[in-house]
Amino acid sequence: MKQSLSNYLVKKYLRFDKSQPFITVTALLAFVGVAIGVMVLLIAMAIMNGFDKEFERKLFTMNYPLTLHPTTFNLISETDVSQLKKEFPHLKFSPYLSSQVILKKGSKLEGGLIFGVDFEKEKEINSVLEKAIKDVKIDKYDIVVGNELRKDYYLQGNEKLTLIFTQSDPGGFSLIPKMKRFNYKSYFESGLTAYDKAYMFTTKESLAKILNYPQDIYDGVHIYSEKPFEDIEKIKKVLPDGITVVGWWQMNGNFFSALALEKRALFIVLMLIILIASLNIISSLLMTVMNRRHEIALLLSLGAYKEEIKKAFFLLGTIIGGGGMLFGVVLGFLGIFLLGSFDLVNLPADVYGSSKLPLELSLSDFLMITIGASIIVALSAYYPAYKSTQIDVLDTLRNE
Repeated sequence: MKQSLSNYLVKKYLRFDKSQPFITVTALLAFVGVAIGVMVLLIAMAIMNGFDKEFERKLFTMNYPLTLHPTTFNLISETDVSQLKKEFPHLKFSPYLSSQVILKKGSKLEGGLIFGVDFEKEKEINSVLEKAIKDVKIDKYDIVVGNELRKDYYLQGNEKLTLIFTQSDPGGFSLIPKMKRFNYKSYFESGLTAYDKAYMFTTKESLAKILNYPQDIYDGVHIYSEKPFEDIEKIKKVLPDGITVVGWWQMNGNFFSALALEKRALFIVLMLIILIASLNIISSLLMTVMNRRHEIALLLSLGAYKEEIKKAFFLLGTIIGGGGMLFGVVLGFLGIFLLGSFDLVNLPADVYGSSKLPLELSLSDFLMITIGASIIVALSAYYPAYKSTQIDVLDTLRNE
């Protein structure tokens, strides 16, 4: 009995009322407003998450999942690396040497960071570098630079590039900075200007010779791990004193914290669209209640329960808002599909690293949007439903 009466009232009040068309228009505006709010929120979160993942993948490659650093003046030895290889056979290790340098070609000077690596080991954990040296043989005193450096210095073929090192050699009554000419062989392109403009790679033997490093001594070790968040804790337990391990996310903590804050702020602002649209649900239902006061009072006097009336108006509000949510989800996924499949938006590749708009909607974001919108719609439907049962039956029937 309760179910049939509630359903009857919902169907009745959802029909277009010629005598009160504004009520239907307001309900329609609420439906459209919720749909647009959900659609915009889904697309915006997909774009934000897409950019986050794109930057994360690039930083993951250039910063490496895990990196060993010495915490004292003592450097990392081959013995330390061999011990870690035995403890963690599933990880890939690439020891390196590094030094800050100044690049010189003609009158042009620029600062940078050079790494001395074993290219065979390094390309196993750095897909950007692997692509750069795919068809190139790297010998002693050959160098691979970032694409931005290549363009700045107009490098091509087997040109010579002079590097000035921070270490100095004694010369007469003064110290002379170490200088060495390298053969330009190839370039890499990570998509991040900061790395393409500063990073360079040469052989480990070349840099060890210039810096006077003993054999099998390193400034650090790049480590590739499928599960860096788990492996970093395991590695910390077996590391000797004087060596620490850092994850890629720790090197860029401020950057990702800013992205997360921006994403939360955008979510809250766009959720206000749904909140504003839900006000139309409240106004539409309240107008329906005021317009049907006599009818509601008559039903209550004939024995209808207040719960039946309340349920009918609550269902009416949830149908309007819930229908808008479902329609918004469909529009949102359609928008994501169109933006991801067609070049409707072109990005400057030199700024974002890709000309295609990155889109990736995570399950957690989708659940947050649907749950948040559902709560707003439910609260918007509850208040008018509650007010519908606060009618004075005798006073209403006497005066109306």
